[in-house]
Amino acid sequence: MKVLPLFSAPFRRSIFLLSLLLVGALGLKAQNATTTPPATDSSSTPIAASLNTMNVLNDKSRLGNGDRISYRVIEEQKEPILLQVSDSGELDVPLAGRVTAAGKTCKELAYHLKPLLEKEFFYKATVIIGVETLSTKPLGKVYLMGQVRTQGAVEIPSNETLTVSKAVLLVGGLADFADRRKVKLVHKKADGTSDTVIVDLVEILDKGHSERDPVVQPNDMIIVPQRLVNW
Repeated sequence: MKVLPLFSAPFRRSIFLLSLLLVGALGLKAQNATTTPPATDSSSTPIAASLNTMNVLNDKSRLGNGDRISYRVIEEQKEPILLQVSDSGELDVPLAGRVTAAGKTCKELAYHLKPLLEKEFFYKATVIIGVETLSTKPLGKVYLMGQVRTQGAVEIPSNETLTVSKAVLLVGGLADFADRRKVKLVHKKADGTSDTVIVDLVEILDKGHSERDPVVQPNDMIIVPQRLVNW
């Protein structure tokens, strides 16, 4: 192997070429760093930060156990915070305390919290709530009794609106002697009382009046009575 003298012309030429290659590589790296900005994750901004009125809050999807929401009160002038619905369906809200969130839409929950906050802490409270991540856990169960093919509990999906007619179809439909016009939907309220709504499945299933098909909530009961006269 031939060794070049330290200060010979070939040796100096080799050093010069190596320097040019090194400078070129560093320049290309610097150019790439300048022209390619780092990726930003726009999804990291809470939904509640981009809304300023309660009128546009989600009033379709219902919250379920395990869902994460962003929450803020505009008048508080603070950044949104993330809250998670517990396995019991409750939400720990600053100043307002524990409230039932499962089964409510963001809009319903916001308007439920508004008077609670205005009672002691705010002259006016504009409550902004947005869903950040949805849980796959069921919202709860609805219980079917009486003249249905299969009596028992049906889980309420977290990503679907379950109505009385859909719940009946999930258990195989009505029994032969069911009174289709007097199906009872019983909803227990937080104060221990209950509301009963009479649902006419003839109007819903046979005539297509889907607007008369009530949405069920966790722990509701659907009771299908028997016809008084069977033929």
